Amino acid sequence: MQSDLSSYLRSQLNRHLKAGLRRPGDILNPLVFFLMVVTLFPLGLGPEPDQLREMAPGIFWVVALLANLTVSGRLFAADFEDGSLEQMVLAPQSLALSAMAEVIAHWLLSGVTLAVVSPIFAAMLNMPANAIGTLMLSLILGSLCLSLIGAIGAALTVGLRRGGMLLSLLIIPLYVPVLVFGVGAVEEAASGYDASAWLALMGAFALGGLVLAPLAISAGLRISLDS
Repeated sequence: MQSDLSSYLRSQLNRHLKAGLRRPGDILNPLVFFLMVVTLFPLGLGPEPDQLREMAPGIFWVVALLANLTVSGRLFAADFEDGSLEQMVLAPQSLALSAMAEVIAHWLLSGVTLAVVSPIFAAMLNMPANAIGTLMLSLILGSLCLSLIGAIGAALTVGLRRGGMLLSLLIIPLYVPVLVFGVGAVEEAASGYDASAWLALMGAFALGGLVLAPLAISAGLRISLDS
């Protein structure tokens, strides 16, 4: 039984990863958005290295949050439009498991990709080298949390024609703890202190999300299909 579930989850994850790679815009758009905003901040604030270094953690995490928000609304949209979502509900496998495969694929293609290229953006904002590792790890953990929260909002609004505003109202307040933990971790590392406490909080938040979010996503999708 466990082997069958693992095989099903792996096949669904591979399917969503291949589908995401066939839509490179979903991967590149958040990165381009991130690049544009990070580039504009020095123009607006001035090129002073000390000022950019001090504000870099907040800039990074606010832009990461907004970049995630731009793609979360389309998370289940394609499945809803082509009828795959109804098939997921009727399938003998758990809807929560099927939805989680799509969320994990979304996180790998967006959040992890952003974390991998973040050292380039960190150099643009004159971030200390000793904080870059913490930045990458915090983005990996934090983007998982953002993807899980965004998936809950996307599940509740997938059936609405203009659900973007409602999605923002639903999930932005839930993004705040992730933003606080992420900025705190990077600021501690940039100041030369140990950021492990902040990273541990983000890890606990991510683990809790992996346990609870699938149930909320499944319930949200059922509500959207029944409405």
